[in-house]
Amino acid sequence: MSSAADRHRELGSFLRARRARLDPTAVGLPPAGPRRRGGLRREEVATLSGVSATWYTWLEQGRDIQPSRQVLDALARTLRLSPAERSYVLSLAGYAPLPDAAEPAGRTVPGHLQRLLDALAGFPAYAIAPDWTITGWNAAYAGLYPNVATVDPGERNLLWLVFTDPYVRDLLPDWETTSRRFLAEFRAEAGPRLGDLARSPIVQRLLATSEVFHAAWQDHHIEGFASRERLFRHPSAGVLRYEHHRLALADQPDLHVVIYTPAGP
Repeated sequence: MSSAADRHRELGSFLRARRARLDPTAVGLPPAGPRRRGGLRREEVATLSGVSATWYTWLEQGRDIQPSRQVLDALARTLRLSPAERSYVLSLAGYAPLPDAAEPAGRTVPGHLQRLLDALAGFPAYAIAPDWTITGWNAAYAGLYPNVATVDPGERNLLWLVFTDPYVRDLLPDWETTSRRFLAEFRAEAGPRLGDLARSPIVQRLLATSEVFHAAWQDHHIEGFASRERLFRHPSAGVLRYEHHRLALADQPDLHVVIYTPAGP
């Protein structure tokens, strides 16, 4: 399980990023002048949230303190957090279940799950672990993304492939938007499960490899998953339109199944 210290550090880092991005006028303060940067000061966040500046500073520093749900709700209102961001903060503070992620992600899915993927004939589908390692897929997904069957198992990670595989970049006509959306979803779901994401192997490799990822990582963008329409520009089949869905398994809580169903001709 991710340590409490890891979660405290991530909580502090996230709060700092959100504070720095908030326009003072959004909370009724004068606009940032020439002598101050954009964003709110710690003292301003503390005052607006009804806590002491010292205590809030400790929270941003990742110290071992336990904020109440009421205080976190107040901070969420002050920082104008979205519902997904608020849930993320509560999870890091221990107010939501934190699944055990002590063991490295498995490289293969259980047999019954692979049979389920195969039964979804014609619908591209795959399974991912908490760190977004792709652990299984069906023939339709291999048809959409052939590299999944040939990539080195150590690099068969959805986040890694989205940011580093030229085939994926060509496959997604809206790659700039979609890649950042994927990262926001990864942080929202993997952060509370894996702890200090900045120290996770896949994030460390991407920070060192991809300038685009490095820039997007600094945004601390958090967004919950939502089923939505996706477009793919397949080299032989042309433009494909799917609905993107994700399912949680009752008997395999650490695995999610992603399914693409046709959304048009």
